[in-house]
Amino acid sequence: QLQLQESGGQLAQAGDSLKVSCTASGSPFSDYVVGWFRQSSGNEREFVGGIARDEVTTNYTDAVRGRFTIARDNAKNLVELYMNSLKAEDTAVYYCAGKRVASPSWIPRRDWMYVYWGQGTQVTISS
Repeated sequence: QLQLQESGGQLAQAGDSLKVSCTASGSPFSDYVVGWFRQSSGNEREFVGGIARDEVTTNYTDAVRGRFTIARDNAKNLVELYMNSLKAEDTAVYYCAGKRVASPSWIPRRDWMYVYWGQGTQVTISS
């Protein structure tokens, strides 16, 4: 089993930068692909981006590509989501999720494909 815990969410202004972190425990972290999702009030949870087991392969949704970056350190059991040029529409609860996979480079984009979830961290961007 994998336990995930997000941290770093806060209130910020449009145009600011934030970093949210996802710390893992309980299982060999390098066996898992990690995805970031977000859910804003009244909306379904959506894929933000993900990083594969290889610590290199990433994938982002169009709305954040070029503004957000995901980094991973398997030795530290840590994944970080760097968010730049933040917009009011980035306001949401951000979740990290994990799935044990064999492929070193595959990143699922559907939330139902992930097994383990953190509690979420609130990011609020004022315009």
